[in-house]
Amino acid sequence: MLLLRLIFFVVIISAEAAGNFFQEVDVTWGDGRGKIMDNGNLLTLSLDKASGSGFQSKKQYLFGRFDMKIKLVPGNSAGTVTAYYLRSEGSSWDEIDFEFLGNVSGQPYIVHTNIYVQGQGNREQQFYLWFDPTAHFHTYSFLWNPARILFYVDGRPIREFKNLEANGAPYPKKQAMRLYASLWNGEDWATRGGLVKTDWSKAPFTASFKSYNPNGCVWTNAASWCCQNSAPWLSEALDSGNQKMLRWVQKNYMIYNYCSDKNRFPQGLPRECTVLPTKP
Repeated sequence: MLLLRLIFFVVIISAEAAGNFFQEVDVTWGDGRGKIMDNGNLLTLSLDKASGSGFQSKKQYLFGRFDMKIKLVPGNSAGTVTAYYLRSEGSSWDEIDFEFLGNVSGQPYIVHTNIYVQGQGNREQQFYLWFDPTAHFHTYSFLWNPARILFYVDGRPIREFKNLEANGAPYPKKQAMRLYASLWNGEDWATRGGLVKTDWSKAPFTASFKSYNPNGCVWTNAASWCCQNSAPWLSEALDSGNQKMLRWVQKNYMIYNYCSDKNRFPQGLPRECTVLPTKP
């Protein structure tokens, strides 16, 4: 009986150092446009008119914190989308997204975030960044635990999505997810709703990734729960300082919030937009 119980444990992976891309991910598409270099410490994805490229984590996770340093496509990147996200399998999938929408030179990148539960999304928030994300690597992070999802940029929270199931709002907590990243052509919608097209004379476009740090519960043998552990991310919440920082980002850099878009939801805003949490 003890052996059977151990088989169904989800193993905590603690990544004190950034993972090696050869060990942690598979380049899954792009016909050579995705490359792992520098002894596994750097991964680049490229996009040209024929194809983009992408990779996925070898492991699936149920809850965790995931950090990645990314340097986005420089120059005129209008129409390109660099995606970095968690997603489960199947037709009723869960998903937690960062998407970076390319721009005409001199214009700011838009950071598009979204959350899907059981295949239903429409939970977008968008932000400008307070720095040039193409000049240097910056760290983008997901924190996903049973109580909340947090999006971080360089350790600064930009979005929080709380578990409000007690109030009738859906929350992703039962399906394991892989981490994915891709660079693809979104010119039909990504830049000013598709008004600005991709300048293919600038191709190939390239985004760079390093310092992938997965720190989560590895999904094994169809386990449906996460082992109890003292890992800080399992109970992580925003302290008063980070709550203040979150409000500062949303006041100064948020450009779209689905919870404020009453025209889009004529039958009423989604449940999580209209209820107060029962717990902090």
